[in-house]
Amino acid sequence: MRVVVLGAGYAGLTLARRLERRLPETADIVIVDESDSHLVQHELHRVVRYPSVADAITVPLDEVLDRATIRTARVERLDRDERRVHLAGGDAIDYDYAAVCLGAETAFYDLPGVAEHGLPLKRLDHARAVRDAALDACDADGRAVVGGAGLSGVQVAGELAALADDEDAALDVTLLEQQPTVAPAFPEAFQTAVRDALDAAGVTVRTGTSVSGATAEAVELGDETIPYDVFVWTGGIRGPDATDGDRPVVRRDLRLDDHTFAVGDAARVVDADGEAVPASAAAAIREARVAATNIDRLVRASLADADGFEPRLDPFRFDAPGWIASVGDDAVATVGPKVFTGAAARAMKASVGAGHLSSIGAVSRAAELVTEELG
Repeated sequence: MRVVVLGAGYAGLTLARRLERRLPETADIVIVDESDSHLVQHELHRVVRYPSVADAITVPLDEVLDRATIRTARVERLDRDERRVHLAGGDAIDYDYAAVCLGAETAFYDLPGVAEHGLPLKRLDHARAVRDAALDACDADGRAVVGGAGLSGVQVAGELAALADDEDAALDVTLLEQQPTVAPAFPEAFQTAVRDALDAAGVTVRTGTSVSGATAEAVELGDETIPYDVFVWTGGIRGPDATDGDRPVVRRDLRLDDHTFAVGDAARVVDADGEAVPASAAAAIREARVAATNIDRLVRASLADADGFEPRLDPFRFDAPGWIASVGDDAVATVGPKVFTGAAARAMKASVGAGHLSSIGAVSRAAELVTEELG
């Protein structure tokens, strides 16, 4: 019996660790990721300003997994009919049950020049490239443009403005969003507080503004152009290459088929109440917990040779615990109807990242992150 977890992000690592504790010893667990480390991605924007944060938010998989076999490889294709995972280089892994937890990639929507000139923010190398470009722009008292005002865009715009303050530079930071508000997928009170924090940080926010393309010197907005020295693109997500860029829909039991689950940003999740679940770390972790329970039940039923009887699977319901974002040295958090900013929100932000690191067994890194966040 082999269970394969594709991806070691929030969903994949949470799922693999739970399967290690739950599955009988006769079941093999394999986790596949192109990196040998887990990245706390919601803290990635901090690397733009504080490169040392990279050590705290990067966790080697062999430090936090006990019995799973770790395969460092790129997943090229998933053949669900054959129950086979094809890896770069020609290797393949057969599975009895699998979970697609490969996360999402940046979507450029075929906008001319945007993929060529826009810097994404999905990996450590991306954050370092943004930092290098921003420091050069600070030296020239230049201009930074961020496309997309979801949480990633909001947070990197805040870091760029704060970096300019640190460098005593006159860097002009502009955040573009085609929707009428920043953080458009989130509650209205959160949107308002985030917008206020961006204004206070000196970020120029332009909502209702669509990017039509980019050149090496300017972002194009239809008939208008905005010159830039650094251009960051966080304007959307797509599925991983292994699913041809698609984010397939999964519903209450998180299954694509009888043997394959999809968890986290790699899928569009509709929960048991018919609600679309936002792509977020909080959702991915909670989905992984339900998927672990369901995979364990299926594996045990299969090992017991239950003659086609399928066990009852748990439904996934997403109850948003609240939302949080940093904006430079400020932060915005919501807990129920209440909105917090300032020191309270910063402490909440630090506790979220540290809590995740602690939950995966990286306690020393959790302490490092709190120190970096609260200084």
